[in-house]
Amino acid sequence: IISIPELTYAYTKKVVLGGQNIGIQVNSKGVLVVGFYYVNGTNPAKEANIQIGDRIIKINDTDINMISDLTSSIKDNTEVLEITYERNNKTYTTNLNLYKDSNNVYKTGLYVKDKIIGIGTLTFIDPETKMYGALGHEIVEKTTGTKFEIKDGNIFKSIVTGIERSTRNSPGGKKANYMLDESYGTITKNEINGIYGTYKKEFDSSSLIEIGEPSTIKLGKAYFTTVIENEKLETFEINILKINKNDITKNIFFEITDKNLLNRTNGVVQGMSGSPIIQDGKLIGAVTHVVVDDSKKGYGIFITSMLKEIEN
Repeated sequence: IISIPELTYAYTKKVVLGGQNIGIQVNSKGVLVVGFYYVNGTNPAKEANIQIGDRIIKINDTDINMISDLTSSIKDNTEVLEITYERNNKTYTTNLNLYKDSNNVYKTGLYVKDKIIGIGTLTFIDPETKMYGALGHEIVEKTTGTKFEIKDGNIFKSIVTGIERSTRNSPGGKKANYMLDESYGTITKNEINGIYGTYKKEFDSSSLIEIGEPSTIKLGKAYFTTVIENEKLETFEINILKINKNDITKNIFFEITDKNLLNRTNGVVQGMSGSPIIQDGKLIGAVTHVVVDDSKKGYGIFITSMLKEIEN
C-alpha cells in the first residue's frame, strides 16, 4: 500500500475581522496599452505590431514605469522609438515611427494606462504577520479584460458617500470619497483570489475570529459584514444556497435575505468585494461576485483560499 500525503497549508487559525471600506491604487509593471488613435490617417502603434494588452517596459533601453517616462522618451527622440514590450509573458522589441499632428507635436498612436484606482472591502488581517487580504478576486483592467500586472500599490482610507442601487442586468456600486494621503498599507500581490500586502495602521488584535474550514460550512443562514454608509460597519443576513469546492473563487453561492440591505442596495453592489462572510461565529469566506441578472444573489470565496496566499 502506497500512502500519498495530503497537501496542507500552515495558515493562521484566527484573524482580525475586516469589513471596512478601502480605497485601492495599484501601479502597473510598465505601461499598459489600452487603445489606439490615428495621426494623419495612420496609426504608428499598429504599424509597429503593438496590440491592446501589451505592456511597454523599455524605450531605447530606458525602463518605463509611468506614463511620464513614456512622454519624456517622446520628447527626447523625435522620429523612431525602440519599444520593448511584454505579451503573454514573452518579451518583444519593435520600432515605433512617430508622426506629427497638425500642431507639429510627435504622437505615438497609443492610449496607455499606468495605474488603477478604485474601492473594495478589507477581508482580514493576520495579527502575527500583519499581512491582510482583500477583494477575494484579482483586479482586472476593464478595457483589456485581463489581470492587471502590478509593480506595487497601496490601500487607503475611503468614506462611502452613497449607493447606486443594483437593477436587473446592471449591478450598482458604492460611491466613495478617496483619501490617498491616509494610507492603510501596501499592495504587493494581485492574485486570482484577492489582493494582499502589509497592513500598517494600528488595529485591535484583542478580539479575533476563528477560521471556518470549508468542510464545516452548511447551507442556510450566514452573514456578511460591510460598509454601506460613511465608515459604519454593518452585518447583514444571507442564505447559503450551494457550496462548490471545485471553483477557484465562486465557492459559496448565496442570496441576500436581509430586508434592510435590500431596501438600501437592492442586492450585491460593486465595492462589496472582500466583505467577510461569517457562519456560526467563524469566518468562512468573502463576497466576490454578483449575479448580474439577479443582484440579490452572489458568490463568495472560501476564506482558506485567501489565507493560503499570505503563506506563499
